[in-house]
Amino acid sequence: MSFNFYKPFFLCASEKYEDSQIVLAGIPMDFTVSFKPGSRFAPAKIREVSIELEEYSIYQDKSLYDKTFCDMGDLELPFGNIERSIETIYQFACKLFEDKKVPIFLGGEHLISFPLIKAAANSNDGEFYVLHFDAHADMREEYIGEKFSHATVMRRVGEVIGFKNIYHFGIRSGSKEEIEFAKKNSNLYFVDKWGKIDDVIKNLKSKKVYLSIDIDVFDPAFAPGTGTPEPGGILSSDFFDILLKLKDLDIIGADIVEVAPYYDISDRTALLAAKIVRELILMMK
Repeated sequence: MSFNFYKPFFLCASEKYEDSQIVLAGIPMDFTVSFKPGSRFAPAKIREVSIELEEYSIYQDKSLYDKTFCDMGDLELPFGNIERSIETIYQFACKLFEDKKVPIFLGGEHLISFPLIKAAANSNDGEFYVLHFDAHADMREEYIGEKFSHATVMRRVGEVIGFKNIYHFGIRSGSKEEIEFAKKNSNLYFVDKWGKIDDVIKNLKSKKVYLSIDIDVFDPAFAPGTGTPEPGGILSSDFFDILLKLKDLDIIGADIVEVAPYYDISDRTALLAAKIVRELILMMK
């Protein structure tokens, strides 16, 4: 299968795929969004605002100039066709993992995480875990009659990797049935339980880990530009403290999803996402 891309670039990124272990790719899909659409425009916006960042991170005392990573642009998808889009994303991600790349995917809606994580699981031997940062558990069996939705993504992921291999943090919204299922079958931590992440990190030290970051994990004061904002979220400064604790884990891939630029204020959500991407690049081994 061949893939076509649109090609803006993230700060300091190159086009040299063969020379890069870390690979950025945009997945501009928002076909199942139920409230405010527009996350398909996020990859381009995140790249656009990335040039306003410093290439140097004071958190890690590292510079993007010291890392070799490439930006492949945005994956071209069959607009509106969910089934074909999921398969295209899956095949593309499989290629990256087979090439031993460490990808960072820019969404797009959260449903993109299903084919991405499925590809990661199928391309890696041994135990495999997902750290899921989100305001919502996304563990519904279906949503408005659809099994494949941004509101069901972690339910589909659990069917592939096992529900006990998913750790949810920042959760503060969901249906009664969904929350009860998540509490019983997976590892669910509400928004007031961020302190538990230290124990989780210890348990995952020797395991392969994929990070899925929904921007609505943040309080809307810090991330207003998202499709389903939820009051009561984490502060951006606190999240960076938590993110940096993950640097010793074997992170094999990550995604950041649900940024919706049209609802943003002064690009603060896109800038937050871009800064997370910078820190992820510098954390990757």
